[in-house]
Amino acid sequence: MKAPKPGQIVYEPTKQEALDLVLQEPEKAAELLVQLSKTVNALALQVSQLTSRIEELERQHSQNSSNSSKPPSSDGYKKPSPRSLRKKAGKKKGGQKGHQGNTLKMVAVPDEVILHEPDVCSCGRSVRSGVIVAEQRRQVFDVPKISLHVTEHRIRTTVCSCGTIHTGVFPDGVNAPVQYGTRVKAAGTYLHQYHHLPYERTCEAMGDLLGCALSPGTLKNIMSECHKKLEGAAKEIQDHITHSSVAHFDETGLRVAGKNYWVHSASTHKATYYYAHQRRGSEGSESAGILPVFSGTAVHDGWKSYIGFDCNHGLCNAHHLRELIFITEAYKQPWAMEMVYFLRSIKKTVDAAKRDGLHQLPDTILQDLKNNYEHTLKKAYAANPYPEPAVPKKRGRPKKSKPLNLIERLDKQRDLVLRFAHDFTVPFDNNLAERDVRMVKLRQKVSGCFREPSGAEMFCRIRSYISTARKNGLDVIQALYNAFQRDPFSVGT
Repeated sequence: MKAPKPGQIVYEPTKQEALDLVLQEPEKAAELLVQLSKTVNALALQVSQLTSRIEELERQHSQNSSNSSKPPSSDGYKKPSPRSLRKKAGKKKGGQKGHQGNTLKMVAVPDEVILHEPDVCSCGRSVRSGVIVAEQRRQVFDVPKISLHVTEHRIRTTVCSCGTIHTGVFPDGVNAPVQYGTRVKAAGTYLHQYHHLPYERTCEAMGDLLGCALSPGTLKNIMSECHKKLEGAAKEIQDHITHSSVAHFDETGLRVAGKNYWVHSASTHKATYYYAHQRRGSEGSESAGILPVFSGTAVHDGWKSYIGFDCNHGLCNAHHLRELIFITEAYKQPWAMEMVYFLRSIKKTVDAAKRDGLHQLPDTILQDLKNNYEHTLKKAYAANPYPEPAVPKKRGRPKKSKPLNLIERLDKQRDLVLRFAHDFTVPFDNNLAERDVRMVKLRQKVSGCFREPSGAEMFCRIRSYISTARKNGLDVIQALYNAFQRDPFSVGT
């Protein structure tokens, strides 16, 4: 008897017909019973497989940016409810005590003073020459009308009394009969590279704000000039991160010339370095030139290509918290939330120790943490036994569940997970790198992909310089102005 097809009507004998068949034709009834048993078993196996598949698809569908490493852009229009992994500090809303505000305040010496005096009294006499008994002030902060300032440079040729001819020299950078100055270049670079405006919209903004009709071709030449003049600054940023004791690493996809590229980022609290490459893994990281010679602690999300580099490693626990929350929601396993509370408690303990001026946790506390960690892992393994050995003739190892894969990572790489508890210079998460790499995705969402690799290279170098200047509290436009003047900001100072 074959398994029925969907929608097929199956004959169902009555009880009396079944008894007659057993009494009159027992061998045929036994044969039918065996076939029926095989069919039921086949259908039961099929139901089990389909049920497992449905559950897996439902789990995949339930993944979003709040409980996995998926980016917020993948959530679609139905955004998950906002959920922060941080606990409330118990503070009131608004500015806290000691917070330095930015309230607009009067200046002692304004740029312009306009007097508004009364003219004529109700009695008909003029009061302009009357006695001043009081005066009130109100100041308006505004931007004056912006217009281009044209400077003409002239060189003269003169003849000495001895007959020798002398000709003046144009200043450095004045190379064409008509050209844009350094501040226009800095402003265009600021709008295009920092605020991610496309070429044409940047030109429109420059025309509306400054009254200069830049063309996209001219703006591209300005970007190319900036890229060349920042070569030394980019190398300095790269060296600064290479010699740092702790650095954050991440990568994100980027469309370049119709192909998938990867932007690799390396970050500290003082510097940011971006590098575009066609490979996501170790080949791209090696080409970026930092990880192959880096000897400090690399903080990252556990991507396997990072682990292969010869340095200390610290894993991002924000990723672990999201994955644990997903396991709690999708698989209903209590150990996952226990691990969430445990990791949060360790972070709270470390933060308190830092505030007390300590540089490491006491050995007794560390041992207690290790014991609790081991105890939670044992619960996790108990709830997720290893799958049965693979069926003969089936290639490969048995497929492991998502919870089991995470448990093995937390177990085998426990020193990397708890690095922040042993070394206070290592942070709990890799959020610094994620904030830096987010700018790459924002650029692509606003301006689209790059048409050629040179555009991605220019963006990575200029954006590295801008992000580094921003981290050091510098005025970005002034920093770009200095770069065009061949005096870029030095991250070493």
